[in-house]
Amino acid sequence: MSTSAYGMTQDTGNLITDDMILSQLQNMNTDDLEKIINQINGDTENYLPKIDLKEGVRGLIRGESNLTLRDTMNGLFRYLFKEIVANSMLLIRLIVLAIICAFLNNLSDAFESNAVGKLAYIVCYLVIIAIAIQSFSIATAVGIAVINDMVMFMQALLPLLLTLLMAMGGITSSAMFQPIIIAAVGTISTLMKDIIMPIIFFSAILSIVNNLSSKIHVSKLASLLKQACVVLLGFTLTVFIGIITIQGVAASTTDGVTIRTAKFAVDRFIPVVGGFISEAVDAIIGCSLLLKNAIGALGLFSLAFIVIMPLLKIFSLIVIYKIAAAIIEPITDSQLVSCLNDMSSSLVLIFATVLSVAVMFFMAVTVIVGAGNLTLMMR
Repeated sequence: MSTSAYGMTQDTGNLITDDMILSQLQNMNTDDLEKIINQINGDTENYLPKIDLKEGVRGLIRGESNLTLRDTMNGLFRYLFKEIVANSMLLIRLIVLAIICAFLNNLSDAFESNAVGKLAYIVCYLVIIAIAIQSFSIATAVGIAVINDMVMFMQALLPLLLTLLMAMGGITSSAMFQPIIIAAVGTISTLMKDIIMPIIFFSAILSIVNNLSSKIHVSKLASLLKQACVVLLGFTLTVFIGIITIQGVAASTTDGVTIRTAKFAVDRFIPVVGGFISEAVDAIIGCSLLLKNAIGALGLFSLAFIVIMPLLKIFSLIVIYKIAAAIIEPITDSQLVSCLNDMSSSLVLIFATVLSVAVMFFMAVTVIVGAGNLTLMMR
């Protein structure tokens, strides 16, 4: 009598299924992240594609995505056009008031007693400055608000990424990243909101005062403050990216060697079931890796959606001031033109500040995702 035995080989790649990955995602606390993503969808309604965490993860794992470049670019161009049209009244008011200023200035020069004409010119000039300060304050508030939104999003995203990094064996990486990134997020947001933004606003006020009268000279001080902001931004960006990149590479190498040694020990020294345990560890690591990469990619998309529309709003104000200065230059005095140019330069600094924060957070997410991939390669 003969008996037949049937065997079945298992491949580690076949152990990882969509259901396993989605099951792991459902066991994680993603309420805060989903709440912020829903808020992003509400803020970007009718302009950018909607983001869904679970559907997005499933689509990225399968190589599918509903976030198309064409729809995104069309939405961004429509939003930019809408902002420029909405700010066109600001442009019209600036041009009309500049024409009135030029008329009053010429009228006062035509008479021997020009005190009344000069007074009317100064009043008109102050009205223009008040309008400029109001729009500049709006841009500053938009910049501070978007930095707050990015900080809240990072505080919801980073625990998920670090948990998944630890689940796939990146214990050293997670232990090194957690204090550095959490401290950096809080420090950077405080630096940008409470130090750099007020300095930019103060330099803009100094530029206005400098152009108010030929007897007041504070242009060098305003220029010094702007240069200090640029240097501080560049220094912060360089230090943050340098530290996080170097530590990410070093920790990933350590984790890769540790996992490889642990797998070898389990496979060799645990009899019978050692090989199965090793394969199960591979499945868990692979599942966590796919989930981490998908959530990291969605996090980068969401971060871009948070920052892109406020940046376009600030950019539209920069365009308006540049156009206004170019149009009124032939008809009015150089002080008003110089004032509008200085205001646009200050808006460029606000734009650069918000963009620098976004770049630093982008790099933080990218390095965490890359550290897990490097750990797996070293394994």
